[in-house]
Amino acid sequence: MQKQYQGYFIDLDGTIYKGSQRIPAAKRFVERLQAKHLPFLFLTNNTTKTPEAVVHNLAVNHDIHVTPDEIYTPALATASYLTHQVNGACDQHSVYIIGELGLKKAILSCGFKLNEVDPDYVIVGLDYDVTYHKFEMATLAIQRGATFIGTNEDTNLPNERGLVPGAGSVIALVERATQQKAFYIGKPQQPIMVAALDKIGLTKDQVVMVGDNLNTDIQAGFNIGMDTLLVLTGYSSAEDVAKVAQQPTYILNSLDEWQ
Repeated sequence: MQKQYQGYFIDLDGTIYKGSQRIPAAKRFVERLQAKHLPFLFLTNNTTKTPEAVVHNLAVNHDIHVTPDEIYTPALATASYLTHQVNGACDQHSVYIIGELGLKKAILSCGFKLNEVDPDYVIVGLDYDVTYHKFEMATLAIQRGATFIGTNEDTNLPNERGLVPGAGSVIALVERATQQKAFYIGKPQQPIMVAALDKIGLTKDQVVMVGDNLNTDIQAGFNIGMDTLLVLTGYSSAEDVAKVAQQPTYILNSLDEWQ
């Protein structure tokens, strides 16, 4: 029996598209939500792009038309978390960031200052041009006492070429070098889910988490006590599902099956 939800959290990579490859059922799913005026957030673990860039990609490459306000990333959740940590006094604190524009813009637009030597926080996410020097600066700053924040634990990302390295693979190098575990913001951890619920203005009982990855999307729902919908279009297979003790609330081959 399918419950009627008042809101949806929806993953992107592997759920709405696979790299540049369209998933036609995903477009139809989003348009059904829009027709019923049901609020949703695209809850992605991708921190490389700004919400505006995500919106542009959805429109141009996938013919899915949404607003930047309907995109929520670990970059935005990290900015929200850090702002709360410093009681809003962002301009009095500094950061060192390994990451792309989406992460840097979200953090710096709050007022945090960049600092390579002795920042208060080191934030590490996916960086397509990561270098030994960046790893070195992050490692030394954490050794000097900076709080170590990781955007998300995804070891791999699904795209049209296969499963490529994700942010978790980058963060793992800094964890190994510092012998410290990062504090993670993104799925499957709770900080992004708490921040997203606050943004959408609903309770966890009113929202369902939709995704393709048992380890991130579905586990994120489990970790906060939210219903989950696994679609078998991306990372996790039916064979993977058969191996886990805790099952998603719903399992679909296609989002066309959801009414």
